[in-house]
Amino acid sequence: MRQIAPLVPVLVLVVVVGVLVARAGRRGYRLGSSTIVRCRQGHLFTTVWLPGGSFKAVRLGWFRIQRCPVGHHLAIVTPVREGDLTDEERRSAARYRDTWVP
Repeated sequence: MRQIAPLVPVLVLVVVVGVLVARAGRRGYRLGSSTIVRCRQGHLFTTVWLPGGSFKAVRLGWFRIQRCPVGHHLAIVTPVREGDLTDEERRSAARYRDTWVP
């Protein structure tokens, strides 16, 4: 039993992240390596968005502060439902990708 105890927090974290990703997917958000986000100035770009983790941004719940590659500024960004975007907006977001490393 002592060998299993250290794994419990890891298993709980995996379950919680899985539930968050499933809920976001049902709400129309595509989370992962190519999530479309919008900064407060309206710029659209793609970034890595993993619930519960952030390597290159400051997390504030559902919001994050990170660099906007479109306007070259720090901004609060939020994920966007892809169904709410036009084809042109999706193409525009695909042209601008945030860096993979911090």
